[in-house]
Amino acid sequence: MRRPEDIPVPSRDLSVSFGYQCSTTSPPSVNVPNGIDFSDGFMIQNSNMKTRSSSFSCLSGAALSANATLANTNICNGFIGEEILPSLDSPRSFKRMASSPSLSRVDSVFSSSQSSMTTLGGSASTENDFVESERNLWKSMSAPTRIESSSFLNAIDVQMAGGAAGEDRVQAVCSEENGWLFCGIYDGFNGRDAADFLAGTLYENIGFYLHLLEWGAKKQHDPFESTLEDDTVRNEMFGHIAPNISDSGGVGTIVPHSSGGEFTCEQFHHSVTDCLIRAVAQAESDFMYMVEQEMEDRPDLVSVGSCILVGLLHGNNFYVLNLGDSRAILATNETREDGKLKVIQLTETHTVDNEIEYRKLLDDHPEDPSPVINGRVKGKLKLTRAFGVGYLKKSKMNDMLMGILRVRNLCSPPYVYTHPFTMSHTVSEKDQFIVLGSDGLFDFFSNDEVVQLVHLFIQHNPSGDPAKHLVEQLILKAADNAGFSTEELMMIPAGRRRKYHDDVTVIVIMLGNKQWTSTASTSL
Repeated sequence: MRRPEDIPVPSRDLSVSFGYQCSTTSPPSVNVPNGIDFSDGFMIQNSNMKTRSSSFSCLSGAALSANATLANTNICNGFIGEEILPSLDSPRSFKRMASSPSLSRVDSVFSSSQSSMTTLGGSASTENDFVESERNLWKSMSAPTRIESSSFLNAIDVQMAGGAAGEDRVQAVCSEENGWLFCGIYDGFNGRDAADFLAGTLYENIGFYLHLLEWGAKKQHDPFESTLEDDTVRNEMFGHIAPNISDSGGVGTIVPHSSGGEFTCEQFHHSVTDCLIRAVAQAESDFMYMVEQEMEDRPDLVSVGSCILVGLLHGNNFYVLNLGDSRAILATNETREDGKLKVIQLTETHTVDNEIEYRKLLDDHPEDPSPVINGRVKGKLKLTRAFGVGYLKKSKMNDMLMGILRVRNLCSPPYVYTHPFTMSHTVSEKDQFIVLGSDGLFDFFSNDEVVQLVHLFIQHNPSGDPAKHLVEQLILKAADNAGFSTEELMMIPAGRRRKYHDDVTVIVIMLGNKQWTSTASTSL
């Protein structure tokens, strides 16, 4: 019998396998004569945009399913599953899109929900009211104004790839000419509805808030160009997002305003991560409303959830958001005694195994004698933060479940939180690559092992696919643990194979102008 390591995982067995090679590997630069260029590291462009070279050389993504799940996303009357996702998914290569999905398409998903949102009451109603107000104000702005504020997630001429693997969802969107890359990994559980919802809406939500940020920053930087109408729109729009508008016209927490009237790099980075947080909050509110509308017909929706991992590379700045136990890790050339690459985890782990998360859960529920049962939140979930999973957040959703599925003694919900962790990192010449992965990868490998596997692979296979290699190494290890060959393991159908490994999704981003050329498929 052949040794397992001699049998790579065939590409056809991967649910997703894509790659992107930048057309230029020169260091990031900006040539915008009439733009607003700040020496501390960020820029607001006007309509005379020029080419911005990329801050990464290439990337690859791979995903393998272990769970059997139906593509039954009927939420939003099937609009996301039948209309939005088919136009976004491209699991084998990047595809060129003349423009990203328009705001009007996302608006149509929520039009019915917004009309009756006030019936929900509480914070959900308030949040969705101002989201709808912002969308209406945004659509009322002139087309030139919207194009002018588009260096973040520019909607013109982007490349997009991604798809589903079991209950996981993965997305990668690139605009090389504008110097940005968006990556999202949504690790669903108890079904794929939440992950599908995120794949169909979160990228658009993030772009929406980043456009508002840039528009507000530009107006603040050029106050003499503001008209009375602009000021009214800005105050109405940002008054909902950040009520503490300064006397000088600065926009509170969305666009911080220093005493000298200049933005600092740190303040701007904070504003970008704040936009990511707000986009997730909006998605959560929208999703929970949809679940409430449909849970009588589909009570299973109250238990559906997802982890979120988002990476946004813009120029030399990498922004990351995570909710749950997916990870982003950075490999850098900083000195280590053993000569290996240094590994920096850019995310938090939101499970009961994290002592900080565990203690917070106990402290938040002092009247509940058993918030954690058998190492799980209320005996159900190891995650302490997640998207969706309404039955651990609202009593009326828990009441929709019957028998052993229902949580007994749900004394003081929510028990699972939705506030994500965010951070920003300035990419240096020493930084080599970033690996984003769902927890299925880290069930088998430590952070150090992942980085060393990628590093050794690209040294010996400069034209290879490191994301696919990581998945192959995981299958080798899973097969060895089970006493199978890789062929035998891969012959086990999805669903039954979950006994041996989880769904696994990986993205590897090579930073700067590192000399590596991926042969993974790219369709331009």
